[in-house]
Amino acid sequence: MLDREGFRPNVGIILLNQQNEVWWGKRVREHSWQFPQGGIKYGETPEQAMFRELEEEVGLRAEHVKVIGRTRDWLRYEVPDHFIKREIRGHYRGQKQIWFLLRMVGRDCDVNLRVSDHPEFDAWRWHEYWVPLDVVIEFKRDVYLKALRELSRFISKPQQPASQRPHREPASQLATPAQPSAQPLTDSDIK
Repeated sequence: MLDREGFRPNVGIILLNQQNEVWWGKRVREHSWQFPQGGIKYGETPEQAMFRELEEEVGLRAEHVKVIGRTRDWLRYEVPDHFIKREIRGHYRGQKQIWFLLRMVGRDCDVNLRVSDHPEFDAWRWHEYWVPLDVVIEFKRDVYLKALRELSRFISKPQQPASQRPHREPASQLATPAQPSAQPLTDSDIK
């Protein structure tokens, strides 16, 4: 099911534990890591697709999680031609995704990567909120960053990725009261 622009409707899932770490899955037989995601079937709402994909890929059911938020609109990525089957090239451009932020209320042992006959992941771990995007396939990186940024508003003070943080001098080099021109940093300076 493609939209008029050639994008397949899809959902992405960012699952948090109580420490605001994200669930990070290693793709089967690959060295890349990603969040759970999957297509929206005809007649499904994005939320229904999210719960189905969560169970198929991670083994968690609705009672194991709490929905915290979702993206306001579709986030899109284009798939390079060499990843697209020859018979659908020219029609299929990529995916458009609604991203959900979930809080795990179940236990780690509730995760079961072998629920499906065709598992997506062969390992998983909890990772700090700003995951290293260099281990994500290149064409998905921008969407991951957009989803993490937009959904970060729903959690208490997630840190920005190191590359996005303002440079701060070591405490020994910070201005002292004897230097009146120095202004203390505020929360808005750090964002």
